[in-house]
Amino acid sequence: MATAVDHVAIKPDPVSFGEALLYWLKLGFISFGGPAGQISMMHQELVERRRWISEHRFLHALNFTMVLPGPEAQQLATYIGWLMHGVWGGIVAGTLFVFPSLIILISLTWVYLVYGDLPVVAGVLYGIKPAVTAIVVFAAYRIGSRTLKNNGLRAMALAAFVAIFAFNVPFPFIVLSAAVLGLIGARVTPDTFKTGGHHSQSTQQHGPALIDDDTPLYKTSEFQWSRVIIIALIGCVAWLGAMTILVYSFGWQNALTQMGWFFTKAALVTFGGAYAVLPYVYQGGVDTYGWLSGTQMIDGLALGETTPGPLIMVVSFVGFVGAWTKELFGPQWLPLAGIAGACVATFFTFLPSFLFILVGAPAVEASRHQIRFTAPLTGITASVVGVIMNLAVFFAYHVLWPHGFSGQFEWLAALIGTAAFIALFRFKVGIMPLIGACAAIGLGYSLLG
Repeated sequence: MATAVDHVAIKPDPVSFGEALLYWLKLGFISFGGPAGQISMMHQELVERRRWISEHRFLHALNFTMVLPGPEAQQLATYIGWLMHGVWGGIVAGTLFVFPSLIILISLTWVYLVYGDLPVVAGVLYGIKPAVTAIVVFAAYRIGSRTLKNNGLRAMALAAFVAIFAFNVPFPFIVLSAAVLGLIGARVTPDTFKTGGHHSQSTQQHGPALIDDDTPLYKTSEFQWSRVIIIALIGCVAWLGAMTILVYSFGWQNALTQMGWFFTKAALVTFGGAYAVLPYVYQGGVDTYGWLSGTQMIDGLALGETTPGPLIMVVSFVGFVGAWTKELFGPQWLPLAGIAGACVATFFTFLPSFLFILVGAPAVEASRHQIRFTAPLTGITASVVGVIMNLAVFFAYHVLWPHGFSGQFEWLAALIGTAAFIALFRFKVGIMPLIGACAAIGLGYSLLG
């Protein structure tokens, strides 16, 4: 009779395209907790439980996505999908990571615009927000424990936290500084930046993976300039074709066309995740174009924080409300206009993310064993741990002191957040049961109050 240890020592069976598709679809519906929580969820499922990808390959992909503009969790899903099943695997993984969130946000935004602010919804959000904070803190712990293997990397994480928390240093500058330090460190102290690259350690911890440290790429996934050029051209044609349709159908000054142009620019400046680009989206959506009010933008952020998918999906809320407000198809077709606005905003925001991965991933994989290329990425990952902790502090402040330090301290929210962290850390509770339990507590508190 095989023991559990024997089972872990066996390499997993190959994963069919259909089986992977079902997982990515499931992930799209349960990917709560923002990028930190989503990355932690993928690590727990794909590296530890299913063993579809090794620790080293996972971290190498994560390092690359941290450098890019755009939602890193969605790009990481695209990267892993590409590793497993080529270009179509990457497209399916990245699309299903976003699609459920789009459908949910379209539905919630319609309810929001038609029925207004409901006390029941406020109660549910009250319970979910401290749970999300706990998920982010736990994710920082998990990622940090696996990447900060020495004092040099720990110092970089601490420096990144201090820089962004105390001095409000822009995230792109932190990323660039970490990459430069990694590049210099590769020459001065190369051992400091060799993390996650030891096959024996990864195998001993989780067992052999389907895509292990030394598993070669498919022939169709290897780096070739001809493929890079073809994929880049297809992406550019898709963008140009969509913009041409909008201009031809509605004109350049129409809100849908302007959304396509605006969210393309937003997609290219999203270094540092959603919170880094939200001021830009706020300025454009509220001040420049008048698609929505400042209060509506804040409400949209609350919806984005408590639905699955990348937080940058708040752009679909902006697109829906903007098209609805402008009555693009007439007052009798407000929902249809909203759906069109949400889809346009989502398409132009995420198209560059697919191109960055499908064009860049083969080159990144080809450089996987060359420390002069991997050391800057390792340095970036270390700094990102500090940035995630800053995000956790940001969440905690707004959850526990919603009206500032001069206002009332939310003791119940603190208890919910503490209990949620203990449930994650000590009892390994899943994300969905945790979110559901905390939402129920918040709803009960609202009804009793």
